[in-house]
Amino acid sequence: MAKTRKQRVFQNEDRRVGKRPVTAALRWAITRRYPPRRMAVPAVPPSDYPAICCPEGAVRVFFIGHSTLLIEFGKFRVLTDPVFSQTASPVKGAGPRRFSPPGIPFSQLPPIDAVLVSHNHYDHLDHGTILKLGPSPNYFVPLGLGRWFKRRKCHQVTELDWWQTGTHGDLKITATPAQHWSKRGPTDTNKTLWCSFVLEFGRHRLFFAGDSGYYDGFKRIGRHFTNFTAAALPIGAYEPEWFMKDVHMNPEEAVAAYKDLHAKHFLAIHHSTFQLTDEHPLEPIDRLAAEWRRRHHSPEKLWIPKPGDHLVLK
Repeated sequence: MAKTRKQRVFQNEDRRVGKRPVTAALRWAITRRYPPRRMAVPAVPPSDYPAICCPEGAVRVFFIGHSTLLIEFGKFRVLTDPVFSQTASPVKGAGPRRFSPPGIPFSQLPPIDAVLVSHNHYDHLDHGTILKLGPSPNYFVPLGLGRWFKRRKCHQVTELDWWQTGTHGDLKITATPAQHWSKRGPTDTNKTLWCSFVLEFGRHRLFFAGDSGYYDGFKRIGRHFTNFTAAALPIGAYEPEWFMKDVHMNPEEAVAAYKDLHAKHFLAIHHSTFQLTDEHPLEPIDRLAAEWRRRHHSPEKLWIPKPGDHLVLK
């Protein structure tokens, strides 16, 4: 278990990596660079949800934006880190705004069976979206976060520690470690856990990283689980490196994590949706493509989606 009872907070496996110091945050605020926003990422028209069912025996993945994926195993549907609001912020209408609308409008979503939430940051856990989803889905969340959902009348919630597994029908969901942190208000730093997830259904095994710095944990996950059909890995929010490196991967590190996991396909997430840090909005995509070519990986194994794109994995 990653929690220390005395301090009542959660810790990373590398205990040197913890909450962001206030002095460091102030330094970043003073020295921040603000790259061009809206003109950098073209708007993508939202797509209607396909009337055609997911092919039998396949997995279909829709990129809605940032870390929000709709994953289909046949007729079974899973939503990850759902954020459909215009901003990623505790204040409605303030904070980082979307470059483009969600790839599938909320009104077009099919019924959702399970929702995975990796941690409580506002770009991964959105109050307005959860209220719209309501109590019908089964929610799988890290330790300590269940109370937040129950207070919003979402009582079908399963809290998982690292390496614990929950089930929903034939779907197995295992919470795995990540190197990150949690905070939603001024007094709750690291009082809820953060995690990645492994989804297993039939012959398919998918990895969803949520948010993490690059570290040896990916090798351990890759040794514990084998034959990942795909790994959804974050590629954005890494500048300035001196402040972000411990808790956010850059594109080159994301490719290293992909190799550590021994996955077949790389699915790029955490990009092209919100301006969270200092890199140009298109830089993560360009750097990922360049690193992929440098390592001579097969182009067919890389998916850098725009909102609304979908991929079928057989």
